[in-house]
Amino acid sequence: MAFERLNRTILHTGRVFTVAQHTLRLPNGKSQTYDLVEHEGAVTILPLDEAGNIWFVRQYRLGAERSLLELPAGVLHAGEDPLEGAAREVREEIGMAARTLKRLGGFFMAPGYSTEYMHVFLATGLTPAPLPQDEDEFIERVSLPFQEALAMAQRGELEDGKTLVALFLALPELTGEHFE
Repeated sequence: MAFERLNRTILHTGRVFTVAQHTLRLPNGKSQTYDLVEHEGAVTILPLDEAGNIWFVRQYRLGAERSLLELPAGVLHAGEDPLEGAAREVREEIGMAARTLKRLGGFFMAPGYSTEYMHVFLATGLTPAPLPQDEDEFIERVSLPFQEALAMAQRGELEDGKTLVALFLALPELTGEHFE
């Protein structure tokens, strides 16, 4: 199916994203206008320590109107390589550097209205190496055994989408079970 962009108008430019209105010609020849959140992309990191614990952060999320337990994550700077962004974010959010960062995959957060692409990394070989947190971050660090984190996800106690996807993507690495 062929879609053709006819027009793009910026409605709002914010700190993390731009909202633009796009007019497309549809495959049936008609045109339709859509609002799109244009985003640089982001990373989420599953930090696994030598004891088999996963490091999470608990922080307030305006969209949920409460604090959520989630994996460390952050927005990529313009032109930043996702691997570099992951190395930076794990240090900012949990105060540890990773000797090894392995890319597990990636996904679009909400492709119906956003360009945000999330890169997922497994971080191992953790050592203390904090970087300053962003001014607006108020984070509680939480470590949980891998199996407990999975059980929480299955019970619906983890409500953050990127965290659930990252746990799923990490299963083959952490359990040795591969899906066919």
